Amino acid sequence: MISDFKNKTAVLTGAGSGFGLECARIGAKLGMNLVLADVQQDALDRAVAEMQAAGAPVLGMRVDVSKAAQVEALGAATLERFGAPHFVFNNAGVGSGGLIWENSAADWEWVIGVNLMGVAHGIRVFTPMMLAEAAKDPAYQGHIVNTASMAGLLNAPNMGIYGASKHAVVSMSETLYQDLRLVTDQMSASVLCPFFVPTGISQSHRNRPSSVDSQPTKSQLISQAMSDKAVGSGKVSAAQVAQMVFDAMAANQFYIYSHPKSIGSVQSRLEDVLQCRNPTDPFAHKPELGIELKKALRG
Repeated sequence: MISDFKNKTAVLTGAGSGFGLECARIGAKLGMNLVLADVQQDALDRAVAEMQAAGAPVLGMRVDVSKAAQVEALGAATLERFGAPHFVFNNAGVGSGGLIWENSAADWEWVIGVNLMGVAHGIRVFTPMMLAEAAKDPAYQGHIVNTASMAGLLNAPNMGIYGASKHAVVSMSETLYQDLRLVTDQMSASVLCPFFVPTGISQSHRNRPSSVDSQPTKSQLISQAMSDKAVGSGKVSAAQVAQMVFDAMAANQFYIYSHPKSIGSVQSRLEDVLQCRNPTDPFAHKPELGIELKKALRG
């Protein structure tokens, strides 16, 4: 929980676009010090220039969050420039789809490396320095927000590798929340579970390491096309979701949903688990989508 953001420090990964960039914009308006990290140098440079023009003190670093040493260097640079941060947004993520058996070992390493280990490194590096600051300063308030997805609460077909990584982020975030409660009243955590919001996530392959290059399979091409369409047509903006993140920190709210109505699908899944019944058709509300996907995959 953070009741006042002025002169506090925010560390934002994936800060060059989407939720990271929009949270940086809000942070600048609120008078925060900003540490911006992104793997894409040109996007990072634009974000840093924009925040500096807005008058915010900024530290920008190119970081691949899947690399432990790079996140550790980000932590050390943050501590040296601004001291322990107050808001850490473990937000960098990549999307990947296709039938689950068609994902290569390199696909798994890339998606799990960024989406899961990126969050793990953020928690591992920043939580101890935040706790140390809390121990020194009774007025200190800190909050960690991890970006998961509604795919961390549901299991959509043809995007299993992404769902697996995001379910792990939800689990880690819930545990982080509980673990923090054991040791301090000055820090808390939240998990962001957005649905389809226009960000750069559906074009993650732009930052795919060259070592992961492979010819996409038919199911992966279909997943890409459906993801582009769904993300591109989203009615809730990244800026609105970023405001939800700040509101949640102020209210100490754990689950952050961009589309609260989609919780009905989560309820159906949990009822499947509780009643030991086979998984509900994910396209029950929009059967035409399921028909279209089956036809494309079988055709």
